[in-house]
Amino acid sequence: MERLICVAIGYVFGLFQTAFIYGKAHGIDIREHGSGNSGTTNALRVLGKKAGLIVFLGDLLKCALAVWVTKLIFGESHPDTVYLLSLYAAAGAILGHNFPFYMGFKGGKGIAATAGMVVALHPYYIPVCATLFFVVFFVTHYVSLGSLLLYVGVVVETIILGQLGVFEPASQETLIEMYVLAFALAAMAFWRHRENIKRLVRGEERKTYLTKKNKLDVEKKEEK
Repeated sequence: MERLICVAIGYVFGLFQTAFIYGKAHGIDIREHGSGNSGTTNALRVLGKKAGLIVFLGDLLKCALAVWVTKLIFGESHPDTVYLLSLYAAAGAILGHNFPFYMGFKGGKGIAATAGMVVALHPYYIPVCATLFFVVFFVTHYVSLGSLLLYVGVVVETIILGQLGVFEPASQETLIEMYVLAFALAAMAFWRHRENIKRLVRGEERKTYLTKKNKLDVEKKEEK
């Protein structure tokens, strides 16, 4: 029952569609522009850097809040499963972001929301996951590739931290459930990025640049 409650808590938070709301405030439906996704990357490309930052922070915060609320509710009563329950809350927020019922289940891809999970679940996740994403992004300028490697990092780090005892007093059964849930979230992310993966393999994936100068510098390097 606690698991379902946490998923529900997360889903409610995930329904706050930052890109959709920001787009509507500026007279557009973000789903009708660019890639059609209601997420950070599409907001950045369609509405600019300010919009991208606001959407990223909004989507990050909603998942982080779901995790923090779960810890507040269950931290004392369920110390042995609080990390697992927090992970379920994060999963709910990501599901709410990806599949909001009031938008015909057409949302984003859940990466900014996943960043909120990384921030709120445990501080040990932050340096590894941030490094994986930003190094890959700044080297390749592929948001999708950085996002996918971020999820690989989440799965691997969850297993390592669990086996090192960071999530104590969680039992081995609880840890295994955490590993399975982390893997399921990664699998969903890969599935949501299936078209991006195809374009990456074909060398047709669109690159993302934070500034025009950044784009010109990269293009000059590629011409050499």
